[in-house]
Amino acid sequence: MGLTELPLCPPRLPEGSVRRIFDIVTAALLLALALPLLAGAALFVLLAGGRPVFFGHHRLGRGGRVFRCWKLRTMTREAEALLKRESGLRDRHRENGFKLPSREDPRVPWWGRLLRQTYVDELPQLYNVLAGCMGLVGPRPIVPEELDLFGEDRETLLGVKPGIFGAWNSRGRARPPYPERARIEVEYVRGRSWRGDLAILVRSVVAVLQGQRDG
Repeated sequence: MGLTELPLCPPRLPEGSVRRIFDIVTAALLLALALPLLAGAALFVLLAGGRPVFFGHHRLGRGGRVFRCWKLRTMTREAEALLKRESGLRDRHRENGFKLPSREDPRVPWWGRLLRQTYVDELPQLYNVLAGCMGLVGPRPIVPEELDLFGEDRETLLGVKPGIFGAWNSRGRARPPYPERARIEVEYVRGRSWRGDLAILVRSVVAVLQGQRDG
């Protein structure tokens, strides 16, 4: 084969493949660095709240596939049963975008609030990234009941993997509720870029250092 027959450059990997490689390498590195912190936090949950230490909540992934989004447990063991049993709590939970401020949520004890304020409870989601259910950057995973809040943009939201860091939660204490949250997440998906993802990662570092106001 002559020089003129050689390709000018090797074939490029599809963008999805590049993102996947980036996610695996970065998540593995972060998990290795965070392992002592994760182990200490897991022991803290075990001593303060007993078993189970981890909790896998059902969330929607790309294409609407349901997966378990792993976290350190920050709620009481009977949290799900309490939400189903208490209609008033359930209504407030739904009206507030399927999330209550920790200090107003009877399901979240003091040790759970502490973990939420420091974002340490989110560390197990690095496993979700390695498993391929999530990406490092993307819209935050939602529960199935939240999908209706995205209206006609539901398919757009489900077109990409959810992420640990996203355009919405990278705003930290200034992150808005629905319907503004839905607009931010959909806008991110439509204009997704490496430059935008890098900006989200930078903002997320600041948000993590500031901590959550209400856990």
